[in-house]
Amino acid sequence: MTTDDFIIDLFCRIDDKMKNMPNHSQSAFLPSELVTMGMLFSIKGVGQRAFYRWIKRDYADWFPDLPERTRLFRRLKTHWKWAQTFLAKPSLLGIIDTYGIELIHPIRKGRTPKTWIASGISNHRWIVGCKLCLTINHLGQIIGWAWAPANAHDSWFHPIIEAFKDTSVILADTGFHAKEGDPENMKVCRRGTWNCRMLIETVNSMLTVVCHTKKMRHQAADYFQAHLGFMVAAFNTLIEWFGLLPEENGFVPISIAEFNL
Repeated sequence: MTTDDFIIDLFCRIDDKMKNMPNHSQSAFLPSELVTMGMLFSIKGVGQRAFYRWIKRDYADWFPDLPERTRLFRRLKTHWKWAQTFLAKPSLLGIIDTYGIELIHPIRKGRTPKTWIASGISNHRWIVGCKLCLTINHLGQIIGWAWAPANAHDSWFHPIIEAFKDTSVILADTGFHAKEGDPENMKVCRRGTWNCRMLIETVNSMLTVVCHTKKMRHQAADYFQAHLGFMVAAFNTLIEWFGLLPEENGFVPISIAEFNL
């Protein structure tokens, strides 16, 4: 599949999903076009200037009403909740885990007034940035997410688990345990037990390799949040591209490597 074919197919899938989404009367740029821009930006995994230069240079004819760069990203920041349409449905068993995202080098901490980031430990090393929490179903599809500064304890994400109390039992590691009590639908899994939790490590790995999410370039929290929202939407769209087909042993393989831009 060429990049051109991929972008056309991606837009068609998004447009089918958002065909009933109302558009502002003064906007010539459709909601499906905006969400396509947001997903492509998250898949491309580069800064705003580099992404806009690529789109403007190679695909300006496809998007004749493409806004100016700053206006485009302001619109993505404003309408990031449209990406929530692409969240998957929960299943009986879910998995939750956190993922550290580095935003600045530790030696640069304090040089800029980014009060929405903090120092924290990710994969046994210090980072300065934020923590992304993902909840997936048994197929690896993302059903919920949230973010917090990197120094937030994993128990801060208990409300995500509680949101699925009527539908799912959420498997979590010991880092999510809180002294004050845990959600009724959360099962704490000790090391070496419930190895099916490794599915979420596969999801994190794909986001790292394809979307380059270990390091991001954002100066404001609103733009960072929008980036995460469209990244989650893009991930769910890509792993369903060819259908979630089980193998003979019942295992459902997932991959988004071939969509790396």
